[in-house]
Amino acid sequence: MAITLTDSAADRVKTFLAKRGKGLGLRLGVRTTGCSGMAYVIEFADELDEGDTVFEDKGVKVIVNPKSLVYLEGTELDFAREGLNEGFKFNNPNEKDRCGCGESFNV
Repeated sequence: MAITLTDSAADRVKTFLAKRGKGLGLRLGVRTTGCSGMAYVIEFADELDEGDTVFEDKGVKVIVNPKSLVYLEGTELDFAREGLNEGFKFNNPNEKDRCGCGESFNV
């Protein structure tokens, strides 16, 4: 399985990287936190770390560390605007449940 991006997410990442002027791509991960146990982490990647897995979709590199890969396998990253809010959304088939505030999840 792979990690994929919607057209909207790919366009947004390309725009961010162009404005930033550097970066290999986007690093996705998970960390332990919140009421449901885990939260998504998203940041720019300027270099690869040992053991990273690199996916490329729609011209964007998505980099995932080995510990996070098991939780993110098969995820689609989307970018959406809803009213005044905008942001990335994780469509993760591994999620079993999310907390009520939407900030954390469990598998």
